[in-house]
Amino acid sequence: MATTPELPPVPTPSPVALPTFKEALRFWFKLGLVSFGGPSGQIALMHTEIVDKRKWISEERFLHALNYCMLLPGPEAQQLATYIGWLMHGTRGGLAAGILFVLPAAVLLLALSWIYMAFGKIAWIAAFFYGLKPAVIAIVAVAVLRVGQRALKTRTLWAIAGLSFVAIYFLKAPFPAIVFGAGLIGWIGGHFFPGHFQHNRSAHPPTMAAPGPAAALPSRHIDVRQLAQRIALGIVVWLTPVLLAGWILGWSHTITKEGLFFSKAALITFGGAYAVLPYVGQQAVDVYQWLSPLQMLDGLALAETTPGPLIMVLQFVGFVGAWQNPGDLPALVAAILGAIMTTWVTFAPSFLFIFAGAPYIEKMRRVTALTNALNAVTAAVVGVILNLAVWFAVHALFTSVQITESTMGRSSSYASSFQIDSFVLFMSIIGFVGLQKVKIDVIYLVPAFGLIGILHSYLS
Repeated sequence: MATTPELPPVPTPSPVALPTFKEALRFWFKLGLVSFGGPSGQIALMHTEIVDKRKWISEERFLHALNYCMLLPGPEAQQLATYIGWLMHGTRGGLAAGILFVLPAAVLLLALSWIYMAFGKIAWIAAFFYGLKPAVIAIVAVAVLRVGQRALKTRTLWAIAGLSFVAIYFLKAPFPAIVFGAGLIGWIGGHFFPGHFQHNRSAHPPTMAAPGPAAALPSRHIDVRQLAQRIALGIVVWLTPVLLAGWILGWSHTITKEGLFFSKAALITFGGAYAVLPYVGQQAVDVYQWLSPLQMLDGLALAETTPGPLIMVLQFVGFVGAWQNPGDLPALVAAILGAIMTTWVTFAPSFLFIFAGAPYIEKMRRVTALTNALNAVTAAVVGVILNLAVWFAVHALFTSVQITESTMGRSSSYASSFQIDSFVLFMSIIGFVGLQKVKIDVIYLVPAFGLIGILHSYLS
């Protein structure tokens, strides 16, 4: 097969110099270590660090990339990191950003999965994660404010954001329907009322720095042969480990089945992890019986309180499933291979989507109809981020209280009320003020809150 040519970074003149590749590597690694808060928190982190502080790319470029990634199946925050890495340093930049965004979380979750299966739950680890809850709430709240302020420039876009929140939070509308519906509204509505769907471009000049001389992307022409090569190469890289597992271990082995199942799941994960987890949980628990419902819930808790995409919970499923169904392999070896297989087939398609599609999305940045559609998608994304913020805050702030009544000598216990976790509420406010007003770097905020959680657990 022909080798796919290096994808060039997108050149646009700017007085601000891009980081060197080594500087970018350090940034993506640090981001991978502190990327808590699910997709909304992670997108907020990237926006704050890349657009606001470092000014490596413009607001418009960031939102354009985000809009495309929100239309794809898979982890949108990791895809966004890959896209931005490609914008700055070509293919090697995209690979570095996408891999380093996931790698720290994968290693940490692998270690925690082993501890979970070998020793059970560890008190101080649970306390550290408990301290991260208010940090995540603060990060997501700041994300809603910052992205909303920059993306919602007209009343129409505000309305789309509000309707998106209502649809997904109260009406439980599917995420893909919301995003594609918003895009259709922007595409059609922008034709008749263009001013209602356009950002103030003077505030966000469409520029980004280029790392020295680079070949410009050809205007709007799609090279079908080159696109087919990229897609073919991506599919080969994606599925080769699955084929090897089937050849070496057999097609009935748990690791092979995990590779096949999670390859399929990677193509239907529209709407983020929360949209696909019910399907994965039902299949992994009821159909394949790789793990129990309680283990599935514990895996979700671990994934929610570790850095990286929430879809990393699939790695936990792969680890536990192979540990408990190792075949002829030692349990730990099978578990590690299962975790690696699951992570590989979950994230490999994301690189395929970016490297195959991003060059053509960049070429179409000046197509007015597409721009209007993507601006409407951005507004819908703000509503989705708000939904995630409210969902997480409700689950982190409120705990159910069991009230026991005695009736005619018999007692009956039932959950009838909720109480606010005062520690989480207080620390969430502190975190919000620290990020929004004091401008504390999130790289320091996250571990500090984890340590405070440990201290709180020993003092309470």
